[in-house]
Amino acid sequence: MPLLQYKCQGCNIIFDELVPSCKSEVVCPNCKKPVQRVWSGTVYSSTGKPPKKCTGNCSGCSGCK
Repeated sequence: MPLLQYKCQGCNIIFDELVPSCKSEVVCPNCKKPVQRVWSGTVYSSTGKPPKKCTGNCSGCSGCK
């Protein structure tokens, strides 16, 4: 389960959320409005090592190996 960072489109708070997958729907814990994924920081694979050429955008690859 990845820990991802999101920014609320309503109240602009930034928060981390532990989600079942990168495609999980997340809402703001403060105002319950839609959020956007923040694409920054280091991405690690399930092995705990930084994967090569990974942007963190799980919809654009076949998964961490």
